[in-house]
Amino acid sequence: EADMADTTDRLERVIARIDKANTLDPNRETFQGQSMPAALLYGQRMSRWLDRVDDAASEPLRIAARAQHIERWIIPRDAYPQNRTGYLQWRTDLGKFHADRAGQIMGDEDYDEPTITAVSTMLRKQQLKTNPDTQKLEGVACLVFLESYFADFSTQHDRDKIVRILRKTWAKMSQRGRELALTIEMAHDARELVNQALAG
Repeated sequence: EADMADTTDRLERVIARIDKANTLDPNRETFQGQSMPAALLYGQRMSRWLDRVDDAASEPLRIAARAQHIERWIIPRDAYPQNRTGYLQWRTDLGKFHADRAGQIMGDEDYDEPTITAVSTMLRKQQLKTNPDTQKLEGVACLVFLESYFADFSTQHDRDKIVRILRKTWAKMSQRGRELALTIEMAHDARELVNQALAG
């Protein structure tokens, strides 16, 4: 019993420290009328969707979901060339950075190496085809994108590009994730784009 309580406390401490790090995000987002640090809000959205996708998610997956964008503002997109190569390099560097930061916090809270490595694998998007937790994390990120970021995103790019991105997003999702995605309330224009992508 005591061990169980200890691990719950430890998980809560790690989540609290990830949140604390993310409160320093200079980028703000308005949520329910309140201005919040963007990375903090993103982490909370990831956790909330993970609970819906899998309410018995493993501890490493819970940590990875919360740390998916930990301190993301430190490595801005515009520090890299504005092309596909620059984008992919940015994503790779971010994954490593998020994994390292999560690993530092977990190490401070006495998590063992295999657990830290499990989180690192997910945050670096490794074993995407073979690791169920990495796949689940990717699916949760897709749901967060569709619910909270897609409407804005869809007004900034041309229709063909958006449909292509939506199809790629859909391909990454599990059956459960897709079912949940179809329950998300969207503005008419955003929903039309989703329908067009899925019809293809």
